[in-house]
Amino acid sequence: MTTGFETMTPENHAAADWKIETRTRIARIFGIVALAAVIALAAAPFIVSRGVAQDLFYILTMLTLAQSWNLLAGYAGLISVGQQLFVGCGAYALFGLVILLGLDPILAVPLAGLLAMLIAVPTAFFAFRLYGPYFAIGTWVIAEVGRLLLAQWKTLGGGTGTSLPRDAVRDMFGISALVDWFGMRPPAAADALAYWLALASAALTISFIYKLLRSKHGLGLAAVRDNETAARALGVDARRLKTLVYLFVAFVTGIVGALIYLQKARISPDAAFSLTDWTAYVIFIVVIGGIGTIEGPILGVLVFFVLQNAFSSYGSWYLLALGTLAIITMLFAPRGLWGLISDRTGWELFPVRRILRGETVRHDDKGGPNG
Repeated sequence: MTTGFETMTPENHAAADWKIETRTRIARIFGIVALAAVIALAAAPFIVSRGVAQDLFYILTMLTLAQSWNLLAGYAGLISVGQQLFVGCGAYALFGLVILLGLDPILAVPLAGLLAMLIAVPTAFFAFRLYGPYFAIGTWVIAEVGRLLLAQWKTLGGGTGTSLPRDAVRDMFGISALVDWFGMRPPAAADALAYWLALASAALTISFIYKLLRSKHGLGLAAVRDNETAARALGVDARRLKTLVYLFVAFVTGIVGALIYLQKARISPDAAFSLTDWTAYVIFIVVIGGIGTIEGPILGVLVFFVLQNAFSSYGSWYLLALGTLAIITMLFAPRGLWGLISDRTGWELFPVRRILRGETVRHDDKGGPNG
């Protein structure tokens, strides 16, 4: 009589060894390609024209801003439309440190990021008491207050702005080495230094976000984003995670603002605190590319740069076209262009999802694995 159950013996005993994987074969290949791309981009100032290097600088700074905002909105669930506050504060901190204290601009860049992060502490105190659309509006209002306050700073030009001293830019760290060793002109050498700092900022920001999302804190962020109440019930400190992410984003955004205006060498409150340039465009990049993914902003910034160069001469029609494209994307591809690509190919270049895989292993008489 057959019972349907098989007697377990040492010969047929098998056990499943379970393991959690996050890396994929395509991700490993992309990692090698990405490393080669970073090395090639590092050599760009020696190979391409100064105009192309400036275009690459713009792409890298916008990519860093987009990745930062994506971490804030796509993972922490904080939809901010006031990121221009940290761009402007970082930029003005750079000018203040150079003009008033005589610091080297290269040294002033990370300090500008720290000052922007310090400013984020009191702004977080007020903004985190708001939720949803009120948080978004609150961050914009705080940014406008920052713009109005810095417009009163007469030492740095007030409402009309000011320029970096030529001597400070010409004599900053690394310029003389590039001039002597590679025969660069001082303006090109200054652009090259700003470009390398932008490349380092972009690479380090993406690497940090990737490692963060693969950690237990990344799991906590995902839980908070999906259901904050449930995450709190499971012991996730949602307020602490959101605060840390907010401060990190402020730090990175402040550095980018300092780099942008180091390259421009002139600042004004309206430009440094521009909602369109430093928040609206960034949101467009993330929405088009795919919010909540690391790959999305990379694809989105390339699409944005192509559209900007192709249609920016059309004035307000160009801005209307960008808005229309963003709305169409949100309606028909809510996960963005990268979401469409990922759905059709299954690619994950920066995999952060945990996949539980089981492998059946037979055991011998002594209980050891037998293949």
